[in-house]
Amino acid sequence: MTTPQEKAAAARKAAEDAARIAAEAAAAAEAAEKEAADQEAAQQAAEAAAAEPDSGKKAKSAATAGGSGDKDEAAAQEIAAGYAMEGLALELGTVITGGTVHPDARVRIPMKTMNRHGLVAGATGTGKTKTVQGIAEQLSAAGVPVVVADIKGDLSGLSQPGQSNDKLLTRAQETGDADWKPQGFPCEFVSLGTEGIGVPIRATITSFGPILLSKALGLNETQESTLGLIFHWSDQNGFPLLDLKDLRAVIQFLTSPEGKEDLKGIGGVSAQTAGVILRALVNLEADGGDTFFGEPELDPADLMRSAGGMGVITLFELGAQAARPQMFSTFLMWVLADLFQTLPEVGDMDKPKLVFIFDEAHLLFNGASKAFLNQVEQTVKLIRSKGVGVFFCTQLPTDIPNQVLSQLGARIQHALRAFTPEDQAALSKTVRTYPKTATYDLEKALTSLGIGEAIVTVLSEKGAPTPVAWARMQPPRSLMDTIGDDQIRARAQQSTLYGKYGTTVDADSAYEILAEKLAAAQQQAEEEPPAKSSRSTKAAPEPESMAEKIVNNPAFKNLLRSAATVAGREISRSIFGTRKR
Repeated sequence: MTTPQEKAAAARKAAEDAARIAAEAAAAAEAAEKEAADQEAAQQAAEAAAAEPDSGKKAKSAATAGGSGDKDEAAAQEIAAGYAMEGLALELGTVITGGTVHPDARVRIPMKTMNRHGLVAGATGTGKTKTVQGIAEQLSAAGVPVVVADIKGDLSGLSQPGQSNDKLLTRAQETGDADWKPQGFPCEFVSLGTEGIGVPIRATITSFGPILLSKALGLNETQESTLGLIFHWSDQNGFPLLDLKDLRAVIQFLTSPEGKEDLKGIGGVSAQTAGVILRALVNLEADGGDTFFGEPELDPADLMRSAGGMGVITLFELGAQAARPQMFSTFLMWVLADLFQTLPEVGDMDKPKLVFIFDEAHLLFNGASKAFLNQVEQTVKLIRSKGVGVFFCTQLPTDIPNQVLSQLGARIQHALRAFTPEDQAALSKTVRTYPKTATYDLEKALTSLGIGEAIVTVLSEKGAPTPVAWARMQPPRSLMDTIGDDQIRARAQQSTLYGKYGTTVDADSAYEILAEKLAAAQQQAEEEPPAKSSRSTKAAPEPESMAEKIVNNPAFKNLLRSAATVAGREISRSIFGTRKR
């Protein structure tokens, strides 16, 4: 039997055990709660840690974007500072940096350095023609006459106002031309030869000269030298060379039995070489070249006119010479050489007296002889002192010989293509011709330019190269399309130049003189009785050559005196053989 004391002791122990178990349970619960709290805190910390890099990245990105924008703006303004001009300037467009156009960062060419020449280059469809159009417009607006080789007829729209639209106005705003409005400009449409749609333009064979004619005929250097001797013989013997039939008649005479002694006297000219030249002349005639050479000859003064205070833009179209585009560019070189001969020295001017723009300039240099290249280099180098600027327009800068390229102060390079190893080599050469720039990767930029964008550097008013600028070019104000052959023909026939050049004049010249005198000599030979034999030991006089018979004939001397007044017997040739007027 359990005593009350034992029951009390057992109850006390049970109570102690229960208290211990409760304490252990409470401790376990507390530990579990703490563990749960620690896990939740760890999860929140992990989530916070994961979220923290994103927000830091965003903040860093925002800061970088702001810094990049400021850097691009600063770079654009630094470039634009190099194009700040005090005098008259031709507006090209505005600077692009970091893919952003900066309308207040202008890119310009000083008018006073436009006679330091320039280059507009780029692949087909990149905007070269529109750049040329914009340059011609602004020159005309400043009162400067312009001559443009419009081989493909793309620039006839210069004569009519353009057509406004939202896209064009937006482009004008972002390129700094906030007051853009449609405008037409005074234009003359002329054609090489008499079979084109413009006013017919000609040159005489004599004034064209042997070097340029050799280029047009595709002669080699030996044949070019021979042609020069033939010209010299014609000058010395008083045979005016006005058109192709004159030169053909002279060569036919020199290669005939009657003229073989004269041919020998020229200086070792072979009959075979003269025959090659003659065949080249026949081919040129077959291609319509006979319509180009003759009279009345172009007076370069007609290219330097103004109308209503604006310079007249003379647009040369190819006319009947489509089969011989080299003839076209060679003719323009003749005009330039004639200007060099006739214009006075003027030194530095606030704006040029005339600007020439050679489109498809590679045609001028393809197959050119050393003598021709030397004369082009000399002309480009020296004609700037006459106040004339020359701009070449072509696809690749490498189309222009280095000795000519080095004379070009302004460079406007539209996008290039680099699809072939040759393209890549041309791209690398182009990059090396530009001043160094920290703003652009030029090799990448030149293949990334958009339509109507260009890499530009020009000469400042002080004559130093401006910083390289990636520029978005201003849109032209005139019509960016052709006006059509019918309108061109109508405008040409209404021109005052048409009355001066519209009708061909065929004056007496070498062909007529030779034909008449050869006929007279033949008739005289038929009428003279045969010479009687003589026992005299005196040597018979040496027979005269046909040329001597012609020159010594009194009727010919009278003809020669009159022809000398008209055609200029005393011929003083400048570079390329052009004569003084």
